[in-house]
Amino acid sequence: MKIDKATTLGKFSLIIDRISKKFKSSQNHIAIFKKKLTLKRELKQCTKKRIIVGAGGTQYEGWLSTDETILNLLFDEDWASLFRPDSLDAILAEHVWEHLTPEQAVIAASNCFKYLKLGGYLRVAVPDGLHPGEDYISWVMPEGIGPGSDDHKVLYTHKTFGSLFSSVGFTVSLLEYFDQRGFFHEFAWNPVDGMVRRSKRFDKRNADGVLRYTSIIIDAKKSQSADRTECASHIITYPIFNSLMPQHPKNFAGSRACTCESDK
Repeated sequence: MKIDKATTLGKFSLIIDRISKKFKSSQNHIAIFKKKLTLKRELKQCTKKRIIVGAGGTQYEGWLSTDETILNLLFDEDWASLFRPDSLDAILAEHVWEHLTPEQAVIAASNCFKYLKLGGYLRVAVPDGLHPGEDYISWVMPEGIGPGSDDHKVLYTHKTFGSLFSSVGFTVSLLEYFDQRGFFHEFAWNPVDGMVRRSKRFDKRNADGVLRYTSIIIDAKKSQSADRTECASHIITYPIFNSLMPQHPKNFAGSRACTCESDK
């Protein structure tokens, strides 16, 4: 009987490839298991249980970082494997929700609400669909030119984003955003309560006072009060754009006080 060496080597290579894939899969499962054990151990040592979701490599003092491998926002089994309902003090998510479909966004918000304790909050930021800079919009829009925008599903405004969280029971406070007239709204917030790098104060691209990159930033609080979106008294400062950012047709310099009614 004549043995076809090429066929034999091909079969042998296929077997080795399958074994290798199973080994890598096992290694991944072990790595995820270890990360979950570490997170659980750290949670027990925390006075306040505050987590960052979709953290990647982001780490802040007083916060525990998670990523999709150990906590997928959409899967209740992931949440339940790490936390008890009504147990978290705070959740931080910077530029995560734009990667979810509208249906997924509601599921993720509902899971956050379920696992936050009463009085706990979610600080969340996404790209601002009403930013007056055309370059900015091209950068962050779904299928845009910016890093990661090929995976963006939604470009929110402050109204659509706030409504998403109030619809699942949160009381929403707007912290930073542009309105439909191109005015920038800012309400004082403490980075210790959740740092957002892509914000007016902390994004280096805004260092000269030109608001090249900002986000919609909200605090969504789990409270007993009726669902609503709050707009506390704050100042609107109008950005003065230079040649690096296209001029918005309604641009003029100035600032004034704002109330909720003026946002409608």
